[in-house]
Amino acid sequence: MTGHADFNTIAETAWGIEAWFEPGGRLEWINRSIERVTGYTAAQCLECADLIDLLVYEKDRGYVLELARKAGEGGGSGSAEVRLRRKDGSLVWVAVFWRTLHDTSGSAGLRLSAIEIQSRKEAELQLLDTVAELRRTRALQDHFLNRSNEERARLEALLDVMQLGVLFMDDDHRVLFCNKPFLRIWGLDESETLTGTREAVLFDKTAALRSDDAHFRRHVAAALSRKQLSEPYECELVDRRIIRDISTPVQGAVRDKIVGRIWIFEDVTEQKRIQARLVELAERDPLTHLYNRRRFLDEMDRMLADATRRSSQLGLLAFDLDGFKPINDRFGHQAGDEVLKAIAREVGAVIRRNEIFFRIGGDEFAILAPDVGEENLVKLARRICAKIARMPLQFGGKPTGITASVGIAIYPIHAGSAAELIARGDQAMYEAKAQGKNTWRVYDPACPASGKPANA
Repeated sequence: MTGHADFNTIAETAWGIEAWFEPGGRLEWINRSIERVTGYTAAQCLECADLIDLLVYEKDRGYVLELARKAGEGGGSGSAEVRLRRKDGSLVWVAVFWRTLHDTSGSAGLRLSAIEIQSRKEAELQLLDTVAELRRTRALQDHFLNRSNEERARLEALLDVMQLGVLFMDDDHRVLFCNKPFLRIWGLDESETLTGTREAVLFDKTAALRSDDAHFRRHVAAALSRKQLSEPYECELVDRRIIRDISTPVQGAVRDKIVGRIWIFEDVTEQKRIQARLVELAERDPLTHLYNRRRFLDEMDRMLADATRRSSQLGLLAFDLDGFKPINDRFGHQAGDEVLKAIAREVGAVIRRNEIFFRIGGDEFAILAPDVGEENLVKLARRICAKIARMPLQFGGKPTGITASVGIAIYPIHAGSAAELIARGDQAMYEAKAQGKNTWRVYDPACPASGKPANA
């Protein structure tokens, strides 16, 4: 292992807050991540007479003071989640971990780590208007020199309490050090000593865990070939966990000499799950589970760009329901909701795999069909009208019917932009409705309401 100056360098460059308190409770050292999280510099914290009053949200101070008292009396370790008051007055949630450590003389001090968990807290409170920012770690960039056993014990305690797996390799691709989270992430026995193990042998031990070990090995080879910070890489395991890693070479005391490499591994499975759920909630209609208007506009832009690039066509079918409002008014919103869910189910069964079905809002729906001509769009519109008209609906003990009016517009024949294509589809739909409903029309600027009748 390595020594005091580089131990401090690793703690100083850690992504989370790291701090050391003397036995009397006075703050002796804190890293510069405190400024990133709270806006207060390390010097301001060291000079502050009451750090809890400076940093902790007033409603959490009593709780934190009680935790501090227990830590001072009972020693040991613990964790908590509290709110800090930033310098600009805003609040931030952090997870705090502490452990009492003793030196050779028996004196005790408190090592404290804190990581920001604002995104997770917001996700728990279902603040769905933002997608939680995913935490990324920075690589630890200095090599280690052998120093005192006390400093080694402190560093190992610090690395073991982190939620990140840390792996130090020397310039001969052998393991210098790995912490316990690294062993847990990769399913290795925590009592196993890996020091001196070659990198290739270590990755062989964990190959069975990875869904695509060959791709992971190519990533490792690419990272080792570069004398710089690697790009974050996500590896899926056979148990469906997602492990993100990043690595950087360690510069030696001699200029331009690489003396090893540091790897950081993080289990981001829960973060990815929350992110995917938030994206789904942002893009899906909660009632019908169809894509919503926001996704419709995104897909429209993407598919128009693709059609332009390939010199192909993009079809839009816009339709709403005839007679939906009377059902909603007479039988209530629950009945209306059942109709909308039935539309999503029945119409979804007749569209092709490359066609995308959207609920735009209310009883308005749309379908985007790439690389298709008017004839096939007309066939699709006919199927939709027939499918909806035959839906077996019953409310108040009586059969109830509903139909649809469908408008068809084609890029680039009828429109040269997304806004024009949507407008042309709506105009054709209004013409279908004006022609007696339960039918479809293709956009035609020569018609009064821009619809072009055809034989159904």
